[in-house]
Amino acid sequence: MAAAPDDLRSHVRDIADYPTEGVTFRDITPLLGNAAAFAAAIDGLVGGFAHVEVDRVVGVESRGFIFGAPVACRLGAGFVPVRKPGKLPWAVAREEYELEYGTDKLEIHRDAIHPGERILIVDDVLATGGTAAATASLVETLGGQIAGLAFLLELDNLNGRSRLGERPIRSLLHYG
Repeated sequence: MAAAPDDLRSHVRDIADYPTEGVTFRDITPLLGNAAAFAAAIDGLVGGFAHVEVDRVVGVESRGFIFGAPVACRLGAGFVPVRKPGKLPWAVAREEYELEYGTDKLEIHRDAIHPGERILIVDDVLATGGTAAATASLVETLGGQIAGLAFLLELDNLNGRSRLGERPIRSLLHYG
């Protein structure tokens, strides 16, 4: 049984002016350290897609691994890591994407997703949507179909959802 959002929110610590002045960092380590809150978060992420056929769950480096792997187990799906460049040991597909100041890249093994497989992308935070959009592009490049995207937190004022098109999105907690 999933906890109410306010119950989960009580396990997220706000840290003012981190990493820079004017930014409030949402620290999820208290949630991860509380077994009941962590389980409730996994329940909430799974619950949003329990009725959807999912072949694989893609977790985005690095906190997406923390949530994606247990979600995959609960859905009876495989788990696929999407990593920063140079971390995967075999042939990769790469996607470069824009950040506020510069660019970054993500990689996935070329054989991690097969054409037609239904993929759920999981990460901890949806902010500007750049990482999520790049991950979706990698999945689609390999022939996967996006079943949805699931996030623990969404920073609504950054409008990241707008970069993800009409794909199903579930965020457990929203911050303005």
